[in-house]
Amino acid sequence: MSEKPISPLRQRMIEDMMVRNFVEKTRNDYIRQVKTFTAFLGRSPDTATAEDLRRFQLHQTRTGVRPPSINGSVAALRFFFTVTLDRPEMARHLTFVREPRKMPAVLSPEEVARLLEAAPGPKYKAALSAAYAAGLRVSEVVALKVSDIDSERLLLRIEQGKGRKDRFAMLSPQLLELLRDWYRIARPAVWLFPGRDPILPLTTRQLVRTVHAAANMAGIKKRVTPHTLRHYVASRTMSRAFSSGLVFSANSFGP
Repeated sequence: MSEKPISPLRQRMIEDMMVRNFVEKTRNDYIRQVKTFTAFLGRSPDTATAEDLRRFQLHQTRTGVRPPSINGSVAALRFFFTVTLDRPEMARHLTFVREPRKMPAVLSPEEVARLLEAAPGPKYKAALSAAYAAGLRVSEVVALKVSDIDSERLLLRIEQGKGRKDRFAMLSPQLLELLRDWYRIARPAVWLFPGRDPILPLTTRQLVRTVHAAANMAGIKKRVTPHTLRHYVASRTMSRAFSSGLVFSANSFGP
């Protein structure tokens, strides 16, 4: 069965994104958003008018499309019209939607201790502790290498974090001891938190599932996500939890 050929217009957009070094996920998202607009339009998107864009955004609002999805389509269509079609005047007819801000869930020191103790094994306890104490995104935790730990300067090197930028995160002495204990147990070669296949890192999906399972096991009723762990207020709570001894000791990582 032969694959459906890619249209010249889509191929051009893909090439425009590759030239600008867009990551694969962004390229796929942008193509999907333009396909959605094309399906609404019922004809080739390069024939769209300003009125078509207005009708599309009105359709999204009326059908209950959430602000993040609307804004994703705006970003994709702005790129499509401005770069691929060289019609920058069309971009001003696309409007980003303000997202209502909600107060994030904040865990108490006791909840932090329960969550970490409910993690299934020392690898996940160490990974969640890194996310919480160093304020790391889930994608940054799973991408940590053994060589990223700078024990002398108490820093964690984060490669290609948000915005594909390298940075350093603070490494507390307590977290360093936890990571050292995990290293003594597993002796990981490259990835600090290897996956089922030791030559590959733990996946973000596995870590997200672990957070949800641990929160459920710990009886935490709040909606807990990996982002909850890296929230600024929660990070300050983590420091107090470590200093007060509420969180498990480094010895709990022993064999």
